[in-house]
Amino acid sequence: MSLNESNGPQASYPGATPAQWLEGARPHTWANAFAPVIAGTGAAAFAGAASWWRALLAAVVAWALIIGVNYANDYSDGIRGTDEDRTGPLRLTGSRLVEPKKVKYAAFLSFGVAAVAGIALSIASAWWLILVGAACILGAWFYTGGKNPYGYRGLGEVAVFVFFGLVAVIGTQFTQAGTVTWVGLVVAIAVGSMSSAVNLVNNLRDIPTDAESGKITLAVRLGDARTRTLYAILVCIPFVVTALLATQTLWAIAAIVVAPLLWQASRPVMTDAGGKALIPVLGATGRSMAIWSVITALALGFGG
Repeated sequence: MSLNESNGPQASYPGATPAQWLEGARPHTWANAFAPVIAGTGAAAFAGAASWWRALLAAVVAWALIIGVNYANDYSDGIRGTDEDRTGPLRLTGSRLVEPKKVKYAAFLSFGVAAVAGIALSIASAWWLILVGAACILGAWFYTGGKNPYGYRGLGEVAVFVFFGLVAVIGTQFTQAGTVTWVGLVVAIAVGSMSSAVNLVNNLRDIPTDAESGKITLAVRLGDARTRTLYAILVCIPFVVTALLATQTLWAIAAIVVAPLLWQASRPVMTDAGGKALIPVLGATGRSMAIWSVITALALGFGG
């Protein structure tokens, strides 16, 4: 059953605790925000131009954006009724804990924080980055928001790859170094692939309920088996990038230590687990991405 913003005059919402609001912000996805900034700063350091305060501003932008998109998805999916029967983290709207409009306001507040930090970073770097930031906010909202959300058309992973991979990593490098190098590009591809893998496994878990509710994600389009294959391909890409980076600095080889962690993280996907058994894969894949990004950034910093 879908909701409107008030769900009628008799609707009763008990409200959410701070811990539940935090859960609604989905901390297990935050690695998708911080990893590209760390990796992009490493690429900037390799180019000889890292800047800690610009990196900090970029981190605020990315963090606020991912919290905003999480609340926006909670709101939009909730009022459509697609969160009625889901496994996974608490949905503030779908569970009827919080009035839908309050979840929407939380999303807008997060986007506002991202906009302020992004404008400051753009003024210090290049004014046209304000337009890029505006596109990121629109992309975050219309993922599940609006009349024709692209997340319901199988484009969610593409958007994650672009915004939390290419744009975030390359944008971070550019705001610090004033240029984009091939090192920054391949690092962006690696981070974007792992970030997309996190989103993909989330949608793999929800194939039955998404298909029933009309939310046609990429996982629904591909089906269970091919979605698992695509996940495996995505989490292998960073190690191809590691090999490429090792041609520039041998320190990059250190990132191979993430392989066992990622293998362990991906076992439920590779062994055909479903439902709640896939929930730990989200956080474990995100942590592996963060560790890969930290090690790679340090390697680029030492090797630059």
